[in-house]
Amino acid sequence: MDYFWVKFVHFCAFISWMAMLFYLPRLYVYHAEHRQNSGFCDVVKIQERKLYNGIGWLGLGITLLSGLYLLHLKPELMQMPYFHLKLTAAVLLIIYHFSLGYFLRSFRLGKCALPGKFFRVWNEVPTLIMFAIIYAMIVWANS
Repeated sequence: MDYFWVKFVHFCAFISWMAMLFYLPRLYVYHAEHRQNSGFCDVVKIQERKLYNGIGWLGLGITLLSGLYLLHLKPELMQMPYFHLKLTAAVLLIIYHFSLGYFLRSFRLGKCALPGKFFRVWNEVPTLIMFAIIYAMIVWANS
């Protein structure tokens, strides 16, 4: 029974984390496209910081801790090939998360010169990685 409750928490935390991974790059688009409007950028910087440091880190932390606990409860998961795809995708999401932190600091310091178009494309990366995770967990794991 513990396993399903931990899995429930894991899924909820993952969804929260993904919300940040989807929305923060969109804020970066607005920030990059309105650099000349300092009042607007000041507001966006607050939103970016709260989203990354609040929802992002909390979602990532709970996702990681609950995922590790799931492995503790069912270590045989590590023997299943689909699980390696999920783990690889999770590592890529963590790297993506840290890249968003890099851009957050760059914007805060006024050093990010990347155009909004870059962040429009960068915004699609977590969607593709999420597809791999869902594929691994639903299709490959059950075939």
